[in-house]
Amino acid sequence: MNLPKKLMLLGAGELGKEFVIAAQRYGNYVIAVDRYENAPAMQVADAFEVISMLSADDLETVVNKHQPDYIIPEIEAIRTEKLAEFEQRGITVIPTAAATNYTMNRDRIRELAHTQLGVRTAKYGYAATLEELVTASEQIGFPNVVKPVMSSSGKGQSVVANQREIEAAWNYAIANSRGDSQRVIVEEFINFEIEITLLTIKQWNAPTIYCSPIGHRQERGDYQESWQPAAISDEKILASQEIAKKVTDALGGAGIFGVEFFITKDEVIFSELSPRPHDTGMVTLISQNLNEFELHLRAVLGLPIPKIELFAPSASAVILASSKSDSVSFSGIAEALAETDVDIRLFGKPSSHPYRRMGVALAKAQNVTIAREKAITAANKVSIINS
Repeated sequence: MNLPKKLMLLGAGELGKEFVIAAQRYGNYVIAVDRYENAPAMQVADAFEVISMLSADDLETVVNKHQPDYIIPEIEAIRTEKLAEFEQRGITVIPTAAATNYTMNRDRIRELAHTQLGVRTAKYGYAATLEELVTASEQIGFPNVVKPVMSSSGKGQSVVANQREIEAAWNYAIANSRGDSQRVIVEEFINFEIEITLLTIKQWNAPTIYCSPIGHRQERGDYQESWQPAAISDEKILASQEIAKKVTDALGGAGIFGVEFFITKDEVIFSELSPRPHDTGMVTLISQNLNEFELHLRAVLGLPIPKIELFAPSASAVILASSKSDSVSFSGIAEALAETDVDIRLFGKPSSHPYRRMGVALAKAQNVTIAREKAITAANKVSIINS
């Protein structure tokens, strides 16, 4: 492997920003592409392009202009059929064009896991109209969970307790759907003990390896805090690793996968998969010798990963906006950083709106409980000022 390489990042959010930083530490040249200017990853990339991410012509233009060695998607809403064309021309698509196509839609990855691989998932159905959602909900039973087949960070997801709530869930899911999709998935409500992300690193010429499982808590379908390690048995860790390997082997390619599971008293149930660094994995910015972005980069470039070391029990907590503004600043940073083993990452998003993730607090401690308390306390000390 000769460096540097030219990497094109499709999607330039906060996860992409950390990946760009990791890539540049090895001298690589990165082009960040997104639908709006001054996106977080653009602020640190060597070059950037603003395009419609769903325009095949726009993708063709920027790829022809920059001639990247690698195309690395960071979001779901992309013309995946164009990625297959680029791959045929000799550009490496991460993890592969086919895998990206599978994982951009919840329906396809669910069908792969459940129907083709026989992996235990929640019972589920699909709907392209409100009437179909009513029928599917009655078949699945209540409570159930409704979400778009294509969305980012859990947006558009809601728990439906009874028939009266179906229409609101439909409207919310469609309003938050990404891309062209007007289809939702409805699935049984799993009474889980904990929801985890297993960061799974698939390598070109070395065995698949895993980070210590990450527990996380969601609100409105979006992650609010995560912690590592998650308190689950060795038996369930092995079971989740086996499932993650089965699914990622079927997808192929290389890179990090965020594989989500529901852990119940008796079962490990596959939930979702993202073929890229995961938002809950931001905890690894403080918890590990190699964070998820560095692991993704090494796997993509075929660089060795001799060891993944967990330094200490750690946690992350999001810093959320509460109002809409096109001019954002922050106070309370010094107060948050006064605590030992606490760090803050501000994403540099140019505007805010209610519940938008603007940053994250990170903490480590002697146990997960204290680490979570420290991360939440630090996040709460940071105030967003709309000027």
